[in-house]
Amino acid sequence: MTLKSILTLLLVILVVVGCNRNPLDVDASNVKLKIGFINMDSILFHSNSADLITAHQEFKKSMPEIYDYELGYCLHIGDVDDTTFVNSMQLFYADPYIARLEKRIQEKFPSLENQKNEIKAGFKYLKFHLPNGKIPEQVVFMNSFFASNAFSTEKQIGIGLERYLGKQTDVIQELPPDQFYEWIRDGMDAEFLTRDALCSWIMTHYVDEVDGNLTENIIRWGKILYLTQAAFPDASEAWIMRYSEEKYQWAIDNEYEIWKYLADQKMLFKIDDRNKMNLLNEGPYTVGLPEKGPDRLGQFIGFRMLQKYMEIKKVSVEQLIQTPYTEILVEYQID
Repeated sequence: MTLKSILTLLLVILVVVGCNRNPLDVDASNVKLKIGFINMDSILFHSNSADLITAHQEFKKSMPEIYDYELGYCLHIGDVDDTTFVNSMQLFYADPYIARLEKRIQEKFPSLENQKNEIKAGFKYLKFHLPNGKIPEQVVFMNSFFASNAFSTEKQIGIGLERYLGKQTDVIQELPPDQFYEWIRDGMDAEFLTRDALCSWIMTHYVDEVDGNLTENIIRWGKILYLTQAAFPDASEAWIMRYSEEKYQWAIDNEYEIWKYLADQKMLFKIDDRNKMNLLNEGPYTVGLPEKGPDRLGQFIGFRMLQKYMEIKKVSVEQLIQTPYTEILVEYQID
C-alpha cells in the first residue's frame, strides 16, 4: 500500500469516527464545582427535642424555600414556633406507619455516597456543556411523605427518599390504592433517583416554561431530556425517558405512528391543556394512543426531535437551548 493510500484510509477512518462520535461523551473530570449534601430526614428523625429546635432554626435560616416546602406542602406543619414544631414532629414520627417508613428508608439508604457521586458527576457534565449554567448549592435528602420525587428551588434540590423504596417494599404496598395507583408505585424505583434530581434542576433552571402550542411544549420537554442525557452520557435512552427497555423499544418501533396520530388529529399547533396533559404528563399510558405503550409519548417525540436535530446541525448544547422550536421542528424526519 502506498503512502498516499494509507493517508487516504486514515482520513476516511477519522471522518467516520468523527461522524459517529457521541457529542455528549466528553471528559468532564477536570470540571470544578461545589455541591453540598445534607440528609435532613436523618437529622430530624434522630434528633431529641433540643436538637430538633436547633435544626429547625438552622434549616429555616439556611434553606428557607426547601424547608418551607417540606414543612408546609409535604408534612402540613407550616411555619410554626419551636414548641409546636417539636410536638408536631414527635407526633409524626411516633405514628407506627411513619416509624416503619423511616426504618425502611434507613435500610434502603444506609449510605448515600453512590447517589452523591452520581449527582456530582452529572452536574460536572452539565457544567462542561454550560459553563455559565446554574448549579445547586445543596442537595437535600428528605422524607416528603410521598409528596414529591425531586423538587428544585433557587438554590437546592430536595429529594424524597421514600419515593425510591421500591414497589415491593411493605410500606409502599400498604399505600392506599385509590391514591397511589399501581403505575405510581411502579415508578418508585431507586434506579431513577439521580436521573430525577438532575431532570428537576434542568426543568427549573435551564429550560424556560412555554405557554404556547403542543409542539412548543413537546420540544421544551425534548430539550429537558436531551440535557438530562448530556448529564448522563453513558446512560441508556430508556433510563433517560424513565421507561423500561421494553417500553422504550415500543416507542421507537411506533415513532411514525405516534407522530402521524398527532398530525392527523391536528394537535400540533393547538393550544389545548387537555392535549398537553394527555401527552406529557405521567400516567399508566398515553391517552389517545394504545394502552400497551408507555406514558408521556409527547415527551418521547420531543426527545427524538432533539436527537435528530443534533445529528444534523451538531450545534453546541448551549446553542441548542436557545434554538426556536420552529427550527427544530423542520429538521424532524423519521427514518
